[in-house]
Order: sequence, then C-alpha cells, then structure tokens
Amino acid sequence: MKKWIIILKLLCVIILFLLINTLFAFISFHVTSYIYDWLGKYPQGFWQQFNTVIGVFILFGCTVTILFLFGLKRQRNYWDTIVDALGRIAKGDFSVKLDLKSDDDEDHFGQLISGINHMAIELGEMEKMRQEFISNVSHEIQSPLTSINGFAKALKNINLTDEKRQHYLEIIEMESHRLSKISDNLLKLTSLESQHHPFEPKQFRLDKQLRNVVLSCEPRWISKNIEMEIDLENVTVFADEDLMNQVWMNLISNSIKFTPNGGTIYIRLFKQNDTVTISITDTGIGMTEEDQKHIFERFFKADRSRAVSNGGSGLGLSIVHKIIDMHNGRISVQSQLGEQTTFFVTLPLELGEVVQK
Repeated sequence: MKKWIIILKLLCVIILFLLINTLFAFISFHVTSYIYDWLGKYPQGFWQQFNTVIGVFILFGCTVTILFLFGLKRQRNYWDTIVDALGRIAKGDFSVKLDLKSDDDEDHFGQLISGINHMAIELGEMEKMRQEFISNVSHEIQSPLTSINGFAKALKNINLTDEKRQHYLEIIEMESHRLSKISDNLLKLTSLESQHHPFEPKQFRLDKQLRNVVLSCEPRWISKNIEMEIDLENVTVFADEDLMNQVWMNLISNSIKFTPNGGTIYIRLFKQNDTVTISITDTGIGMTEEDQKHIFERFFKADRSRAVSNGGSGLGLSIVHKIIDMHNGRISVQSQLGEQTTFFVTLPLELGEVVQK
C-alpha cells in the first residue's frame, strides 16, 4: 500500500512540474514578444526560442528562490519554537504543548513534535509524583518528630509522676522506632526502584520459606491467641529468596497486626499451570473498596490511627508490590470491611519468565 502511495505522489510531482514549466514557457514567450515589440527588433529562429528558454529558467529560478526563502523562514520559526519549548522544559515548565502542523504526521518532523509533547507530559507526571512524594515524606517524618519534641519538653516538668514519665519515654521510643523504620523503608524502596538493587534469583522451596516466616512470627500471633491455618503444596520457584522473604514477612506481619485477639489467619500455596499462587487471609478489620484501590501506593494507610499506633510507615506494601513486579508476578487484594482481607500473590514458575525490571 505504501509503495503505491509513493508512486502516486511521484506522478503528481511530475505532472505538477510539467504544468508549471508549461505555464512558465507561456509567460516567457509573451514577455519576450512584448520586449521584441518594445525594442522593435525580432530575432530569428533559434535565438527567439533560446531567449524563451532563458526566460523559463529565470522564472523557474526566481520561483524556487522565493519558495526556498519562504520555507527557510517557516522552518526557522519551527525550530525557534522547538528550542524555546525545550528551554522551558529544562527550566521545569512541563505545561509545554507544541501545536506545529506538519505535512505528514508520520515524517521525522511530526515524530519529533509528538516526542517532545509526550516527553513534557511524562516529565510533568514525574514532577507531580516527586512533589507528592516529598510532601508525604515531610509529613510522615514531621509527625514523629513533633511527638518526640513535645514529649521531650514534657519530661522537663519536675512534677511529673514516675508513671507518666515512663509513659512519655515509651512514646518517644516508639516514635523514634517509627522514624527509623520510615527511613529504612525509604532507602529500601529507593534502592529497589533504582534498577541497581541486587537481584539474585535461584531455586528454592517456597513452602519451606513460608513456614519459616510463620515460625519467626510465632511470638506475635501466639501472644494474640491467633490460630494459623496453613495449607502449602511442595513448590520450588526461581526467585530472589531474600526479597521474597521480605514480601512474606510484610504480608504476614500485617495480617497479625490487624487481626484481633482470637482471630484466624489462613495461608494457602498451590500451583496452577505454569504459575504458583499464594493467598494470605486474615479475619481482621478489613478495608473499604476505595482503600483497596490505593493500598499499594506510597504512604497510604487504610486505617491511619491503627497504623500510627502500630508504627506503620505506609511503605511496606509499596515495597512488596515493587518486589513482586521485579519477579514479573502479580499481587492483588480482596477485602470486606470489618470481616476479612486476602492478599493474592501469583509468581511464574518457568525460569525464562523471571526477569528483573
């Protein structure tokens, strides 16, 4: 199809060229005839035709020169507009949108304009995310710092009872731990997103890893009298063992944290074709449909009061999502407010499907 379009365009150019030359020959003939009448001299034969041809060349040359200068000025205006747009983008103005028309949107010039507009949109989105990130970081860090500062000042009161003094010290310790956790998680998330974080996949038994994580969390779920129901198939996966350990530690710790005393946590592991699915269900506080849409966003907390009291930073699930994404896996959540929450993690089993992003 493109071949026929090119041939058609070429034929149109040839026909247009012949028509223009015919017009120029007509104009040149009448102009030279007028000059002959004005001078009163009429060259014979060859010289008359030669002068007509010379006139055609002069007309053609003048036309080409005018079109070239006009096109050059138009092209210069285009490039000045593009350079100005790039300068604005370099200064942080990402509202730039070039509306320069090209004869063919598929040519290189059209692709350049489209590329600049797309770049401005993407940079604008990144800048928005950066500002939101900085705002969230500032807010999350400011909160524990304010608490530490306030209770540290309160400790200066010499009339405090030992009980209150101990209580204030415990709050300061808790907020310090929370601040340290925010810092650690920020560094971890930044490292994961830098594409330079160590990624060392290998074969290991996923069911054994899950059992080990459950055992390491045993003091916490026993202290809350939580019943653990585990159903794990024997599954070997190809993944980064340390990173996946962080995933299960985070998800299971969250389930324990938000499950009331006497609740139950169900952990399932089963193979399905060329993938393995892990589900972690708790009979905890649950979350709304709106919260489920944002649960993997940085600093998002479905229950801010509970998250703060438990030292949550709102970064854990963002880290989990990034690690699963690095393994070409998927993670989703289903929840009913006040009843239960289930996280589903699906990972590929084939070695060739696991590639660091």
